[in-house]
Amino acid sequence: MTISRPQRRIEDYALLGDCRSSALVSRAGSVEWLCFPRFDSPACFAALVGDQDNGCWSLAPTGQCESERSYVPDTMVLTTTHRSATGAVEVIDALIPVGPTHRLVRVVRGRAGTVRMRMELRIRFDYGSIVPWVRRDGDTICATAGPDALALRTPVDVHGEDLTTVADFEISDGDTTWFDLAWHPSHQPPPGPIDAPAVLEETVRWWQRWAAQVSYDGRYRDEVRASLLVLKALTFAPTGAIVAAPTTSLPEWIGGTRTWDYRYCWLRDATFTLLAMLEAGCTDEAAHWRDWLIRAIAGDPAQLQIMYGVAGERRLPETELDWLDGFEDSRPVRVGNGAHDQLQLDIVGEVIDAMHQARSNGLEPDPVAWEIQKHMLKWLEHNWQQPDEGIWEVRSGRAHFTYSKVMAWVAFDRGVKAIEPHGLDGHATRWAAVRDQIHAEICERAVDESGVFTQSYGSTALDASTLIIPIVGFLPPDDPRVIATIEAIQRNLTVDGLVQRYRVDDSGDGVGGEEGTFLLCSFWLVDALAILGRHDEATKLYERLLTLRNDVGLLAEEYDPRSARQLGNFPQAFSHVGLASSAITLCPTHTGPSECRSDRSSS
Repeated sequence: MTISRPQRRIEDYALLGDCRSSALVSRAGSVEWLCFPRFDSPACFAALVGDQDNGCWSLAPTGQCESERSYVPDTMVLTTTHRSATGAVEVIDALIPVGPTHRLVRVVRGRAGTVRMRMELRIRFDYGSIVPWVRRDGDTICATAGPDALALRTPVDVHGEDLTTVADFEISDGDTTWFDLAWHPSHQPPPGPIDAPAVLEETVRWWQRWAAQVSYDGRYRDEVRASLLVLKALTFAPTGAIVAAPTTSLPEWIGGTRTWDYRYCWLRDATFTLLAMLEAGCTDEAAHWRDWLIRAIAGDPAQLQIMYGVAGERRLPETELDWLDGFEDSRPVRVGNGAHDQLQLDIVGEVIDAMHQARSNGLEPDPVAWEIQKHMLKWLEHNWQQPDEGIWEVRSGRAHFTYSKVMAWVAFDRGVKAIEPHGLDGHATRWAAVRDQIHAEICERAVDESGVFTQSYGSTALDASTLIIPIVGFLPPDDPRVIATIEAIQRNLTVDGLVQRYRVDDSGDGVGGEEGTFLLCSFWLVDALAILGRHDEATKLYERLLTLRNDVGLLAEEYDPRSARQLGNFPQAFSHVGLASSAITLCPTHTGPSECRSDRSSS
């Protein structure tokens, strides 16, 4: 029996994570995305960007039921409660971060009456393209193809139907059963059996121990903690890398071609994540990420990339998977990302700013990290005047993007500020001169006749990335050009109060098609309004943004106010960084990330 699937929405899904890999589970209890053993591994369930024949794992009552779900408090362990005419049942899902084995555990508990359940497991390796050889070995169902293998153990009787492993069973009040799906290299034996309910409880404790270290206790505490849990789930524990999102090719417009693979570590996204975690007291992640960064970017600064694989890989070629129909027919489905070899000058500023904030938050300086930063500044000193592809990774050619130049200014500004307060060596006088030169050029060439900062030199297009100008301290918040820019963006670059990155028709980014409003940019507007002292307006926008989260508190990259649906890869680190950072900025008893970055705090 095939369970029919209605039209999907990105916000229908919940994230499972083990700080190595990820899974997405639908409201109906179907795991439709799963990558083992890494975030960027070929998916063994790819129905999210295809259909059920591309791999999924459904576990739900037969017939009609009502379902609700939530995370176990302070964890990424998902509980879905199904209520039918005959009773109620809970399904608790988790990727297991404890131990060396990569496994997805699903525990079923009867809560009332008796419920008839159906389990269907369709394993399709390599993004849904390969049907594995499935055999029974004692109490284990083994599925093998090429380098990958999955082993299913369960006390429930299972059998095969149409290249699918299925089970029909009943669960009554007080009963518990379970399913354990473990990945292993096909040339090795499957991992041994576990006590699945006990391992699930250990996983709950693992997440709650981590959440307990979050020191932020101000306004919106619960929202901040929930977003930090998402960001923790997007870290790759073996190396310290932080991925931008756990998915590929979820569209920025339904039916459109803006479909990208985000399962890599962008230096920009990771530094923003680092800043949010630092302000919430998560310093271990900061140290771990810095160590990853040193390894990833070691070598010639001229070869610095904007993004890397989770172990520091540099080659991320972009290809299209033509056998997949895409999420709601949004094609193509891509793996890899062609932006990996773009020039984006802002990356240097973001890395050096993140290291500056880490030192300011008490992270012990690392001599190797500082030597690398000095080499990056030396390279930037000779290259900041180049055009680049910019923060939005345009595919229409290079330009002198305002955001890139502002972040070049940030690089030299933070370099100067690293010397005296922290006792580091460097070329303060020379760096200060370059900083001042960049500042003067931006103010001369990036401001239009009305006193508004534009997307690039000589352009008339607006760009929400210019909201960062007061946040990083490039100009004070009461500067007329800052106020004019914020108000121009509010008038001309918003849809129902939410901020677009830019207008595609005005900017010619080389991609084409429509997209939704960009949630990080909307959070930047919150920060900018708060910095201007317009706290009521900032709070109103922030609380509006909170309502856009799905039922388990997750945000995608973008949102379309007209159709009231989330868009883009999901969940998106950028969006959850914005949620956490803006909450701290709005809290009157805490120094927010934007205050720290602009040096307006008392620290």
